[in-house]
Amino acid sequence: MKWAEISIRTTHEATELIAEIFHDLGASGVVIEDPELVNTYRNSGIWDYTDIPEATNTEVVTVKAYLPMDEELDDKLRAFEKEVDALAGHNIDKGAGDISYSEIQDEDWANNWKTYFHTEKIGDIIVIKPSWEEYMASPDDIVIELDPGMAFGTGTHPTTSMCIRILEEIVTGGMKIFDVGTGSGVLAIAAAKLGATEVTAVDFDPVAVTVAKENVAINQADSIISVGRGDLLKGVEGKADIVIANIIADIIIVLLDDIPNKLKIGGTMIASGIIADRLGDVTEAVIAHGLLVDRVLEEGGWAAMVIRNGGPTV
Repeated sequence: MKWAEISIRTTHEATELIAEIFHDLGASGVVIEDPELVNTYRNSGIWDYTDIPEATNTEVVTVKAYLPMDEELDDKLRAFEKEVDALAGHNIDKGAGDISYSEIQDEDWANNWKTYFHTEKIGDIIVIKPSWEEYMASPDDIVIELDPGMAFGTGTHPTTSMCIRILEEIVTGGMKIFDVGTGSGVLAIAAAKLGATEVTAVDFDPVAVTVAKENVAINQADSIISVGRGDLLKGVEGKADIVIANIIADIIIVLLDDIPNKLKIGGTMIASGIIADRLGDVTEAVIAHGLLVDRVLEEGGWAAMVIRNGGPTV
């Protein structure tokens, strides 16, 4: 299948809103190329070796997304351009705002993942292993075998790795968990392997749903995890002990409307994918919904929040 890689050069301020516009158009994955974040990693020693030069212009962020090359593409491109232009009406600086696109094949995407995605220990015990690599696990390791395919989420990005470390701390046997915007399914699988007995994973993107189901099967977690297409928590039954939302700030704020009715009293929401500059907005929304901010993790310019629905903090 052919895909169109849509690329726009914009500002830090507009990045999340543009990612949300892509999401609303049904984009299969969003890539944010932030030179400021690359500089942070380059100078932190996290990467053993890199020949990437230090960026001098850190004000321009490139956001890319992937749409199928079908009869709806032209309409989606026009809608995207219109929505981006409308940001000015909300006093949001879109920056250069120049849009381009190129054709890619499924195989190109898969090969890119295989080039940059390698086995890595994310937390104290969770190890993310690509399906094409070999790994000798230690007795305490919990290994997740993953093939992200056309879905977003390898577990190695700070937004996901922070979620995994939190899950290692708080998941106990018998828990019911909702994973909103599951992507490749990595967080749902981590929750299941850490002892949750019922995990509901949802994503609006049908490609992500397919990939997540395949990864759940690879990790033999079918009896615990159910994966389906859904718009946030609409149609998800019952109340969870933990709600995971590794998405973006604006969608997290929308999702908070449902949390008091979908999260048990004393339950925990893990909200990640938040650019550090948007922490104040999300915190304000959390408080407005009668929820409690337990703690905040920050890494590489990103933040994850541990939110409680009443009860004692942990």
